[in-house]
Amino acid sequence: MLEFKLPEIGEGVVEGEIVRWHKQPGEAVQANEALVEVMTDKATIEVPSPVPAVVRELKAQVGDICAVEQVIAILDVDGARPAASPAAAPTAAATPAAAAPSGMSSGTVLATPAARALAREEGIDLRGLPTDDRGRITKQDVLKAAEAAKAPSVPVPPPIVVPATLPPAAAAAGKPVAAPAGAPAGPSKAAMPPAAASPAPQPVAAPVRQPHAAEAAADDEVVPFRGMRRRIAEAMTRSYTSAVHYTYVEQVNVTKLVRLRQEAKAAAAEQGVSLTFLPFIVKAVVHALKKYPIVNAELDEAGGRILLKKRYNIGVAAATDQGLMVPVVHGADRLSILEIGREIARLGEAAKAGTAKREDLTGGTFTISSLGNIGGVLATPIINFPEVGILGVHAIRKVPIVDDHNNIVVGHLMNLSVSLDHRVVDGFEGANFLQEVRRFLEDPNLLLLAGI
Repeated sequence: MLEFKLPEIGEGVVEGEIVRWHKQPGEAVQANEALVEVMTDKATIEVPSPVPAVVRELKAQVGDICAVEQVIAILDVDGARPAASPAAAPTAAATPAAAAPSGMSSGTVLATPAARALAREEGIDLRGLPTDDRGRITKQDVLKAAEAAKAPSVPVPPPIVVPATLPPAAAAAGKPVAAPAGAPAGPSKAAMPPAAASPAPQPVAAPVRQPHAAEAAADDEVVPFRGMRRRIAEAMTRSYTSAVHYTYVEQVNVTKLVRLRQEAKAAAAEQGVSLTFLPFIVKAVVHALKKYPIVNAELDEAGGRILLKKRYNIGVAAATDQGLMVPVVHGADRLSILEIGREIARLGEAAKAGTAKREDLTGGTFTISSLGNIGGVLATPIINFPEVGILGVHAIRKVPIVDDHNNIVVGHLMNLSVSLDHRVVDGFEGANFLQEVRRFLEDPNLLLLAGI
């Protein structure tokens, strides 16, 4: 039997949630065939079986959150192997000494790269360390060996022998009783007067407050709170309880932008791009971030520093059947309007299909949240922690406006709202950042002059 443990599935990932088992007990699985689907705070990943086997037992159920190296299934490796023919049986039985003993490593050591690197740092000799069922040494094995080497040896004190009861005369007189021969010198509770030997009152433990359990009526629909929905809840709670949110709102006259996008749609379609307003907004945000780098930052509280990032990876929130996801357009400052449009479309399709890779969902420095045609009038988006800012994009509406010549004309207005972390970004800087975004969107020719 092989204990199948949750492997290390990403840098810094220490746990994952079981989303789906591809195989059930009694079913066979081939080597490198998907066995389980695991969701981490980075992405959802299919974990394959390392060997051909038969699933005997599932140690973790859908919805369980498991730590890395935790046993989540039992695999029967022998059950997947063809039975040996009678003619071959005597040969196998005749050479039992040829099999290498399992449980300890010797000679050539099989170890993961992370295990080898840690062993070098800690000065641990991999030879002789215990191995898993596949004869491999993992990072956890090295950590255990390092902890054992650093653990101080604690001397065990000799047992203290005291009389079981006090002699009646001594108890009545309140006198100490000498320890019997062979007992160590020193005071003991049994040798003290009865008043001193009374046990101290123990504090009463406060009752543990249990979380409120909602009661479902007979006609209520129960939806499990797990998977993507639980991850979203955890991320939102962390953001809202960590960052000090404030929101600044501005109205933008995007009449020229609407005209430019309409004229460019046909040319973009010839290159396979369905041109929306988002690529223009991404570019305007990038230019504003370059002018106000404090908005493209991260607060490192533990290190007592603010990181001003010189990369412009813009997250674009996308609604999926599983919940809200934030794919990231990496290097948006180096992409053209059409390239950004093509990348946004690719990321959106991957997110909805559940095929987005880990690198597609990580590494963002600033986020844009847009609900498209149903963008509403105003919203206060929650920061995508640990970023310090997020831009809310709202619906573009055709309204009467006053032009530069004081004439009332038909124009297009859109509201933008930016939520910022007031621990890092002051109100003055946040307002100026959004005004810079507004400047590029109200006059998109500035994007051309800035090299798009």
